[in-house]
Amino acid sequence: MAMMSGVARATYDDVNLILRLYEMRREDRLREARKWFTGSFKVKTLDEFQALCPPGSESNASYRMVTTYWEMVASFLTSGVLNNELFYQSGRELLFVWERVRDIVPAVREKFGHPRELRNLEEAATAYISWWNHTAPGAYDAFSKRVRG
Repeated sequence: MAMMSGVARATYDDVNLILRLYEMRREDRLREARKWFTGSFKVKTLDEFQALCPPGSESNASYRMVTTYWEMVASFLTSGVLNNELFYQSGRELLFVWERVRDIVPAVREKFGHPRELRNLEEAATAYISWWNHTAPGAYDAFSKRVRG
């Protein structure tokens, strides 16, 4: 990333990566998983999660497909490979996914003994929320209320 006045400036590589990530989201199975996640994944507890997404089920596969996709994207942000601000301008789905899973993540981490489970997603979402609160005060709170119900 090029630097401009101490701030990382987006590059053509950033743009190309965002376009590639968008293309990946259009893959049929991932699109199906995203549609299911948006319409059905509204759990607040580990018990609700396990009832909705039992191991070996299609819903479990869809959950894993959506969350691992966004964990991968988040890893590009947290590692500095992808320009955060450029991504934030069009990548709100990452934040949508975080809003839907954030209540269960601590319990999932504990149950499976994996303290880094969805850690990149959490870190990227936290930074995104901070950016959004700075650039559009109140917009994140309204978004969160809509997504979380």
